[in-house]
Amino acid sequence: GIHAAAAVLANPKRQIVHVWATENGLGRLKEDGIEVSKTPETVHPRILDHLLTGQDAVHQGVVVEAKSLPQPRLDQIPRDGLLVILDQVTDPHNVGAILRSCAAFGVTAMVTTARHAPHETGVFFKSASGAYETVPVVRVTNLGRALEELKGYGFTLLGLDSEAEIKMGDAPKQRPLALVLGSEGKGLRQKTRETC
Repeated sequence: GIHAAAAVLANPKRQIVHVWATENGLGRLKEDGIEVSKTPETVHPRILDHLLTGQDAVHQGVVVEAKSLPQPRLDQIPRDGLLVILDQVTDPHNVGAILRSCAAFGVTAMVTTARHAPHETGVFFKSASGAYETVPVVRVTNLGRALEELKGYGFTLLGLDSEAEIKMGDAPKQRPLALVLGSEGKGLRQKTRETC
């Protein structure tokens, strides 16, 4: 998508490998004031369709290939911020939308599991609409251990669950704070709920 591509191109931490764009895509980037450091290869939209075959992604006239951004470990995130933790949220559209909200609300980092969570694909990047460039995503192997580690750093864990004993408005909100969201169907897993 154009917003994701523009955010990648504007991120000085990104190493750009290749840029493919239609005339219209290049025009949109220029209108937005985005400088393309690599000389873009101007192509027909069908070439971009072919590049993204099978990825269920819409290019909007620009495709950028870039090296991965280094993401921090759990022990490297600031200990005074606001985290959003995902407990097996699996839909890349949902994770991208959550990441957009994280960027809008100044979240320090989003934490998700290495398994049972979508990885960075075209669909994810388009849904995140550039937010991946500003909000670090920390992947952990064991969510239970990660939650305990965050408690050790002084984080309050606030699990969002429809069966919670208190309303969100009555919950403690002092930082450092971690909001824990459950999966689309089952919500928070029992152990996650108990840890919160």
